[in-house]
Parts: sequence; C-alpha cells; structure tokens
Amino acid sequence: MPAWVDGKLFFYADSPPRRLMDLFSVKWSTMVLHALYHWPEGRARTGELQRSLQGISKKMLFQTLKELEQRGLIARHVYDVIPPKVDYRLTPLGKTFAEPIEQMYQWGLENQAALDEMDALYNAPTHAQEE
Repeated sequence: MPAWVDGKLFFYADSPPRRLMDLFSVKWSTMVLHALYHWPEGRARTGELQRSLQGISKKMLFQTLKELEQRGLIARHVYDVIPPKVDYRLTPLGKTFAEPIEQMYQWGLENQAALDEMDALYNAPTHAQEE
C-alpha cells in the first residue's frame, strides 16, 4: 500500500503492489501463465506454447519462461530421453497467481465492446489543429 510521509503519498519500489506490477512489465508473462493454466494436463512444451501465442518470438518466449521460472511461478521439467524433451508447468504459487489473471481476462471477454472503443479512441488521429 502507499505510505503517507509528511503529508505526501509515496509508492515505494519494494511495496507489494509495485512488486506485483513488475510481474506484468514483461509483455508475455500473463499470456504464458494463462496458456499454462488452460493447457491440457497442465504442462506444455516450448514449441506448443510458441505456436499457441501468436506473435511471440522464440527468443522472447525463452526469456519469459526463464523469468517466470526464476520467480517460482513455473517449473521446467527435463525428461531423461533422447532427443531431449522439456516441458513447463505452473507451480502452486503460479496457479494462485494465474487465478486473478483469469479474472482480468474474463473481464476482457465481458467488456469487448468497451475495449474496442478504448482502442478506437487511442488510435484515432488527433484533430487538434484547426484551419
């Protein structure tokens, strides 16, 4: 929560809300968590994730997976087979984090018209100059 110091509001960098919002700073984090949350059997291979997340590059996917693994939100499982096989799954912490993400995504589904309107307003050319 923000703190009041000498009558001024401070949002400290180490506050829980700021630390939480850092998780959203990587563009693809929530999409990867969302995909793993819904994936059959709760685990997916890298190629499967890349094909399901339209627009993500292989490099960005690997960076995102690595960060989510370092934060303890997903686990990487390496199988002892040839050729090598690796898959990713949500950790218990990742599952608890994915649940509110799912609520936000549900809001998006329920409010598609409002999102379309926001996009139209944001992308509309400005008519600030008058002749």
